[in-house]
Amino acid sequence: MNNNHIESHKIDIKGRNIHYLKAGKGPPAILIHGGASDARDWIYTMETFGDRFSFYAVDMPGYGQSQRHDGGYYFRDMTDTLTDFIEALKLKKVIMTGHSLGGRFCIEVALRQPDNVSKLILIDTTGLGGMSLWGTMLQYAFWGVRKAFRIKQPYPTYLLKPGESFHPNYEEDLVKLNIPTYFIWKGLDPYVPVSQAKRAVKKIPGAKLIVLNGYGHAPHQKNPKEFNRVFAEALDGG
Repeated sequence: MNNNHIESHKIDIKGRNIHYLKAGKGPPAILIHGGASDARDWIYTMETFGDRFSFYAVDMPGYGQSQRHDGGYYFRDMTDTLTDFIEALKLKKVIMTGHSLGGRFCIEVALRQPDNVSKLILIDTTGLGGMSLWGTMLQYAFWGVRKAFRIKQPYPTYLLKPGESFHPNYEEDLVKLNIPTYFIWKGLDPYVPVSQAKRAVKKIPGAKLIVLNGYGHAPHQKNPKEFNRVFAEALDGG
């Protein structure tokens, strides 16, 4: 495939103007970006595998070309948008793939609609425990730089409901899933340690963990060829 085969679309999801990229043909696969990115993260992957799968890379609300509400979003707003997106496009037996924060939303969709998720592929995802101390320090450093130089935050603000955690742990909920699940992780992730994936993989029958050597948090961006090699294993595996 090439970029000419990647289509840009917008759809109204219950009053939210949502942008997504579509490419390929075959079983549907939704691709969800992390908390500091957008749907363009997935272009190389879509180009590589679009001859066998129909990919939908979604700009989550407030990201990329999707409409942003300046008042911020609750985490549930994101999961609601995803489930409504699947319903609006009448997608069946979807492969849910998510990176970082996007992986958390994929877990939530799978827990809500296990019968309509054919596979779960989680890449250095949150939602399995807290962020590492180093990762927390990095986030505060980035925040401090933006504040010092009066740089507008490029991504939406997240709101918390009473008692809600910014970094929940769905580890115990994973035992409810009977879905083929793959965890793809960098061995030295500065934000979400691979130890979380090693614990989580034991919770889902038949789940597999693929650890990529080296430092980083976004292997599909930093090491796209190596990532696509293991992503192919996850897409084709049972």
